[in-house]
Amino acid sequence: MLTAALWGLIQGLTEFLPISSSGHLVLVPAIFGFEEPGLAASVMLHLGTLIAVVAYYRRDLLRLLHLRSDPEARRILMLLLVGTVPAAIIGLSLKGPIEAVFTKPWLVALALMVTGAVLLFSGLVGRGVRRLASGRWPDGLVVGLAQAFALLPGISRSGMTITAGMAQGFTRTEAARYAFLLSIPAIAGAGLLDGLEMADRGGFSWDLLVGMGVAAVVGYAAIWGLIRVLARVGLLPLALYCLGAGAAAYFLV
Repeated sequence: MLTAALWGLIQGLTEFLPISSSGHLVLVPAIFGFEEPGLAASVMLHLGTLIAVVAYYRRDLLRLLHLRSDPEARRILMLLLVGTVPAAIIGLSLKGPIEAVFTKPWLVALALMVTGAVLLFSGLVGRGVRRLASGRWPDGLVVGLAQAFALLPGISRSGMTITAGMAQGFTRTEAARYAFLLSIPAIAGAGLLDGLEMADRGGFSWDLLVGMGVAAVVGYAAIWGLIRVLARVGLLPLALYCLGAGAAAYFLV
């Protein structure tokens, strides 16, 4: 049960903070000798973070029920559809090569440093003024391609998508809003694929519910905290973390 709670803590923090959940789930076991979470644990952890982001952005999701009368809801739906396509296509077509990276912790450590460099770049983008209500399909394509790049372990999905959104001129908080809404189909899709595989292989145990609960609570808190850090200081502290943690992990694994 303690192990499940630990993985829930790691997943909840790293899924939404731009420090790569997939990278940490590879590097932490490689450095400390922990057993990597199995397929069933992965499914439950994804479910926990899905609950967190749905709960936090429930008002935006409820707005999508009023597409006919709400122009901004239609614009958000368009951005979500366009932004989801690149990762779906690339993820399905390059599944094997991407999974191979998970077996090479040193590559994951390098990827984490790349994440840090991208987060440093976000500080040069400047303060945008656009809101999602002004979003266009090219914005969705750019952010979607950034999300596809984050299929590699060590490359942070939230880091790439927030930075891409800021580069398109969205405010920091609006870029984060788009990034986290876009994570909902991504997390749900990953959980569904793993869940179908788990149905064949089994491996579920009740202590995984603890991990799911911890991931949900910690994930919600991570979103809340990141939005406030973004508004005040940007992503520099997390960029320095990724650069330092990636460099340390490279020499330790």
